[in-house]
Amino acid sequence: MTEAPILDRPRKEPRPEIEPEPTGTLERVLTGVFTAVPFLALLAAVPLAWGWGLLGWSDVVIGTAFYFITAGGITVGFHRYFTHGSFKAVRPLRIALGLAGSLAIQGPVITWVSDHRRHHKYSDKEADPHSPWRFGSDWKALTKGLFWAHYGWLFDPERTSHERFSPDLLADKDVRRIDAAFPALVFASFFLPAALGGLVTMSWQGALTAFFWASFVRISMVHHVTWSINSICHTFGVKDFEVRDKSRNVWWLAILSLGESWHNLHHSDPTCARHGVLKGQVDISARIIWVFEKLGWAYDVRWPNPDRLATRRATREA
Repeated sequence: MTEAPILDRPRKEPRPEIEPEPTGTLERVLTGVFTAVPFLALLAAVPLAWGWGLLGWSDVVIGTAFYFITAGGITVGFHRYFTHGSFKAVRPLRIALGLAGSLAIQGPVITWVSDHRRHHKYSDKEADPHSPWRFGSDWKALTKGLFWAHYGWLFDPERTSHERFSPDLLADKDVRRIDAAFPALVFASFFLPAALGGLVTMSWQGALTAFFWASFVRISMVHHVTWSINSICHTFGVKDFEVRDKSRNVWWLAILSLGESWHNLHHSDPTCARHGVLKGQVDISARIIWVFEKLGWAYDVRWPNPDRLATRRATREA
């Protein structure tokens, strides 16, 4: 018998994982603005770069630096540290990771962590906020589901309960301050690269091109790489480890995602600090954590355990 799409299944009320007050219209409009506008810039990037030559060395340097800071803030900070506790961090590093992840403009830290913890609790099941299997498994339903998992879920009026999924973060004064400062950090993420571009080149053109490349294009790239983990890595790829959901490894996303696309192992062993554990699986985020550990900024790191990995290995399947 074909499994019913998630949305067609009877739902029991109340749902403790959802806040009683839904997301407001203004919040959803702002979500659209801050995700769609950078994407339009990304679409314009190729003709601008190759047709008009509006790409200088300062744009590349500033854009690359902000990409790794903000993408690393998500992968090392929001994901492996705040969500899963893959390592412990001294207070300055904890604050820095919270700020860096917020600059990626993927939502305040407590909201991001709550959504992701809910995703793991209900992965590819009814209460998963962004499963591509939400509407069923035939090609039409999966096409719709891929769009939902990649982008559509951001506009879902249902709001994940912070009290249920992130009580530890609500109890942390530093995290609450970073969470409350999110609007200011959004402003900084857009305009700090422009200020740096103007100072480096001592020109308004340098500020404007940095604003385009290191702000709009960079933000959109970080967005879509992160969202690809929700959509592509729960639909396509290779299963190396046993899991109870559809998570898979996607090798061609590994560099851009800083190792997050080794998603199958992550769902098999969520607290592991390294996701790419097999030969040839590059995991830049794990290397960053290793550096933090060597500097004494991170400790109690949960590195892979060979015995535990061996018990979770699966028959390789595409």
